[in-house]
Amino acid sequence: MNMCTFKKIIITNRHICKIPLTKQLKKALPYADMVILREKDMEEAEYEMLAREVISLCGAYKKECVLHSFTDAAVRLGHKKIHLPLHLLKRYEDTLSDFDLIGVSVHSKEEALEAVRLKADYLTAGHVFATDCKKGAAPRGVDFLKEICEAVPVPVYGIGGINDENEDLIKMSGAKGACRMSDYMIKG
Repeated sequence: MNMCTFKKIIITNRHICKIPLTKQLKKALPYADMVILREKDMEEAEYEMLAREVISLCGAYKKECVLHSFTDAAVRLGHKKIHLPLHLLKRYEDTLSDFDLIGVSVHSKEEALEAVRLKADYLTAGHVFATDCKKGAAPRGVDFLKEICEAVPVPVYGIGGINDENEDLIKMSGAKGACRMSDYMIKG
């Protein structure tokens, strides 16, 4: 997929789906470009089984699938796309040669620069707007996102509280895409 295109990215959360996650993804995939399978509270074996199913589903819809946190499961599945929190990127930095695409979550300019130094291929930066996922935590805002976009040479995707009403602000910040959870996991 062309990295210049503004990507619409699904961040999964099976806990907020009203139907099974894979059925919800079938509803949401036609409206997105990429899925980050972010079910990090699962046991690894359970995650691996779900990942196998989601990778297949994304393939059927010709959508990009990125696994989250479980590097060993990704390697066993032969899947070369992983997304990590910065602390896991630091922990695994010497063992990620199997991956063609490494995404990293960042929350400051300093973290963004460090992630790029550690060979991140793209960043998710947030949370930009208020979101139920981060109740009580002040959003960082569009200026924060713009600062990250200007500071790094890799694609940056905004995350946190993004919806149809504010997505244009994400585009105007210089971000290459928008990550959404609730819109895709509840509505589809």
